[in-house]
Amino acid sequence: MSDIPPRPRQLAFDLPVDSRHGVEDFLVGSSNEAAYSLIESWPAWPEAWLRLTGPEGAGKTHLAAIWARAAHAWTISAAELNEAEVPHLVSGGALVIEDCDAGRLDERALFHLMNAIKARGGFLLLTARSAPDLWGVSVPDLLSRLRLAPAATIEPPDDGLLRALLVKLFIDRQLVVDIAVIDSLAMRMERSFAAARQVVDRLDRLALERGRRVTRPLVQEALAELFPEEPG
Repeated sequence: MSDIPPRPRQLAFDLPVDSRHGVEDFLVGSSNEAAYSLIESWPAWPEAWLRLTGPEGAGKTHLAAIWARAAHAWTISAAELNEAEVPHLVSGGALVIEDCDAGRLDERALFHLMNAIKARGGFLLLTARSAPDLWGVSVPDLLSRLRLAPAATIEPPDDGLLRALLVKLFIDRQLVVDIAVIDSLAMRMERSFAAARQVVDRLDRLALERGRRVTRPLVQEALAELFPEEPG
């Protein structure tokens, strides 16, 4: 029997991820090309405001940051919007309001803000995971305006974009992985932006805890944990 004690697991700390939001860091594929083009077409937007819609983790915040940098826009969450702040928010000329479907939206403030933005000749970008009909908006005029607003939609990732996203997420965490690991993940995981981030985060933690590189056996363990196969 060996007297060598087992290697203790290392502690996994919540260290900041180097997630860059520059235009050169945005991965463009067939699922987000139309949305990217519409954001890049500013200031030649068809209306003073634009809705950016897509699933969790799809890159809405990244695209919004690209536009905010170009338009010198302020960025707030929908939960921060209130009527008293409208004059101040409009004074900047361009504004991003994120997570408009997160459950807390001051409809009166948003309606007045949109009027003021248009009167000033400014621009407004609204991000959400869903269409306005699912935001819980009760003011008919506001709902109608939101429905008619030009929309940029990010669809679920295609195969090429999913692989590129996995590579970027590993690089953001300063992890070097083999192409076989990327292929194994892409073939077996749920095909969504959120799942890609979830599985890379889990692999990062497992690799640190075990003191190992990210290998295919580690991938199989993480996938079995996060996406167990349905019984039967």
